[in-house]
Amino acid sequence: MSKSTSWYPSLSVDGSRTGVVSHAGATVLLRAAEKTGLSRHLSTGLTPWRKPLATHDPGKILLDLAVAVALGGDCLADINQIRADPGVFGPVASDPTVSRLISTLATEAPAALSAINSARAAARAQAWTAAGTAAPDHDRDARHPLIIDLDATLVTAHSDKEHATPNWKKGYGFHPLCAFADHQAAGTGEPLAIMLRPGNAGSNTAADHIAVVEQALVQVPGVDGYRIGKTVLIRTDSAGGTHEFLEYLTRRRLAYSVGFGLTEAIAEIVDRLLPEAWTPAYDADGVERDGAWVAELTGMLDLSGWPAGMRVIVRKETPHPGAQLRFTDCNGMRLTAFATNTPRGQLAELELRHRRRARCEDRIRTAKDCGLTNLPLHGFDQNRIWCAIVAVACEVIAWTQMLAFDTTPARRWEPKRIRLQLFSIAARLTRHARRTRLTLAATAPHRQLLLDGLTRLAALPDPG
Repeated sequence: MSKSTSWYPSLSVDGSRTGVVSHAGATVLLRAAEKTGLSRHLSTGLTPWRKPLATHDPGKILLDLAVAVALGGDCLADINQIRADPGVFGPVASDPTVSRLISTLATEAPAALSAINSARAAARAQAWTAAGTAAPDHDRDARHPLIIDLDATLVTAHSDKEHATPNWKKGYGFHPLCAFADHQAAGTGEPLAIMLRPGNAGSNTAADHIAVVEQALVQVPGVDGYRIGKTVLIRTDSAGGTHEFLEYLTRRRLAYSVGFGLTEAIAEIVDRLLPEAWTPAYDADGVERDGAWVAELTGMLDLSGWPAGMRVIVRKETPHPGAQLRFTDCNGMRLTAFATNTPRGQLAELELRHRRRARCEDRIRTAKDCGLTNLPLHGFDQNRIWCAIVAVACEVIAWTQMLAFDTTPARRWEPKRIRLQLFSIAARLTRHARRTRLTLAATAPHRQLLLDGLTRLAALPDPG
């Protein structure tokens, strides 16, 4: 026998072994779905679409799809990854059954989406209650509001799909508008609404912004009535800085922080500000930053056509090396501005709060990593159902991190990392004395982290 020169051990591979589970770490997602009541609420909400004598519950099919997407799937057929392990994931519907359900739900899309969204809202209320101080709405008040970020993104369509159109970046596809609840620096975030739109939908269409805010507010626990109050803050870029949208937010008494477009006339006003009008801006850690300042422009602008109580704050900073200046920049300084109706607080703190809307880009990246990169179906309403599945997948991951891994670095892991470190942990399924045991691989680097998370979930009360 010749000696092997390979860097790796020489193995004889066969596929005859049973009882091995390749995505055993995903059990933490299943437990989170049960503890938040998501599985029960989906089953109840989708009961009208369950046919007599049907083997599979539509709610479980939808949740199985969301779990498959959370594990990295990007189409309906990827549900086969969990179908292979019925000992862990239970009976999983066949591909034709899954496809028929999505088509059936799409024929009654408004009613089906309403049922799914109601289930999501009920599960979110349970999740945030169970999270306690880790919940994004803990001790919510006007000084510490729940922040909802709005942003749109482009989704490319590589084939001819219903309502796919050319977009402003000379691409082709869709232009969904999303709303996310920000978990602040300690966590990640979760989608409240994903509104699918054609690729040629406008970036600053006020009607769409109003619609997605209304969808998002329905998802927030404890929000009742039309006038919400400033315990909820809507944060967006300059696409939301329209008269109609800000008047809507004012009528509902919501707090807001939105980008404000600069003109050459405003840039000239900024240039006339006295040095004492400027105060140092903060960096991401809340420490004064060299080369950046903020000032208030409210009293120097004609805001008579804007809602009462609106303030405009401008920031100037030394541009990064190689940055291209815009026509509204002056004296070699980069200028940006935003509008808010928050009456109190240091200018630097308000500006830092607005600048942290950049975390919304992370949430969009997470959504695209959970199935939003490519809409796999042809029909527009079918893809609206798919967007709801993407939202459920993102929420299950976020709730799992919030409830099971709150005090660990895993609370902030993005899907790619949490899949590699936790969900991909393998295990062996054994049965003895009428009990089924899942024995995790002892050599998995984060095995104890997963076990601790499962223990925390098991300690939570079952939903009523």
